[in-house]
Amino acid sequence: MPIPRKLSALILATAFLLGGCASRGPVPTFYDFGPAAPLAAAPAAAPAVPVLVIADANGPSWLDSQRMYYRLLYADAQQSRPYAYNRWNTPPLQLLSQRLKTRVAQSGVKVLSTTDAAAGIPLLRIDVDDFSQNFDTQTQSSGHVSLRASLFRGHRLIDQKTFSRSGPAGSADAQGGAQALAAASDAISADLLAWLGTLNLPKE
Repeated sequence: MPIPRKLSALILATAFLLGGCASRGPVPTFYDFGPAAPLAAAPAAAPAVPVLVIADANGPSWLDSQRMYYRLLYADAQQSRPYAYNRWNTPPLQLLSQRLKTRVAQSGVKVLSTTDAAAGIPLLRIDVDDFSQNFDTQTQSSGHVSLRASLFRGHRLIDQKTFSRSGPAGSADAQGGAQALAAASDAISADLLAWLGTLNLPKE
């Protein structure tokens, strides 16, 4: 008995949808830094910079996407490769900006955004140079973060310093890289706080 035309069309549509699902590649896995753990110790004294405006980090365009990159230093250190099925939840520039703001706020500093800036409040600018997982061998890698911090008051540069941190990855994959980069970012946050604590801001 011939199949009714409507039923035949339904069968074809179902087969097309199932075929499309079967042909899709693996579902991407998404990573971020995880929750920010409390600081190891409470601040011993009032922060040297009680109120601070922190601008969102700037950096190369490849850090403004959700792709996760790595380098094979043992093969071609000049080539940056993206993971095929692993992504950041949020572009690294945003992840790093938020983690720095969180760590600075945890230290007791009142953190404001650029839209809340007022005259006389110091402004911290961050320029990221590198944020990647580097493989020294096929089984050993580390997360590397490098940035330049500049502190301004008004249009006057108070100080500028470059920070660089690396941390070993627990596994030779994207998950290990994400954990290593989170640890390196936290280490840089601690370095930045220590630097801010050494600055003597001139009075307006």
